[in-house]
Amino acid sequence: MPPDTDRQLVERVRAGEVNAFNFLVLRYQHRVAGLISRFVQNPQEIEDISQETFIKAYRALAQFRGDSSFYTWLYQIAVNTAKNHLASRNRRLMLASVDVDEAENAETAPALRDIADPESEAEMENLRAVIDAAIEELPEELRTAFTLREFSGMSYEQITEVMDCPVGTVRSRIFRAREAIDRKIAELRGARE
Repeated sequence: MPPDTDRQLVERVRAGEVNAFNFLVLRYQHRVAGLISRFVQNPQEIEDISQETFIKAYRALAQFRGDSSFYTWLYQIAVNTAKNHLASRNRRLMLASVDVDEAENAETAPALRDIADPESEAEMENLRAVIDAAIEELPEELRTAFTLREFSGMSYEQITEVMDCPVGTVRSRIFRAREAIDRKIAELRGARE
């Protein structure tokens, strides 16, 4: 028997089968934590915000109309919960440094690291720091759109639902974020030459 769809699980919860929500939590807990880790670096805070996200989703399940997928709706709650957490602590958003190549090629990453010389390693580390700082300096709307696209892999349409704005606005924000990051990289290259 195939696993229940998100919509079926939502309907089971609404019908009083509270334990059906556990399946939704199991299905999305790692993705939600991954998204939140783009805003908060402390593992304990990530866990707390993830838990708060699922509690809010459970309490608001009656209001879930199904206009978007459950996944998109949950991501919107996660983003808002993370932002609210940061605002309440009066902190700026902190994005974790992610080397996409290492994440995708986890088995070969140590071998590649052995080949690299210390100078190129230092340059890569410097580049990562510049990119992280550039992302951190972005205005909140640009940073959120960029993070959802580049780190969470969401489509433009999903991002429009999460951010509650037109797709053209999402595209513009991502473009502007990429431009700002590219400028910082160009400045770094210019300083080296």
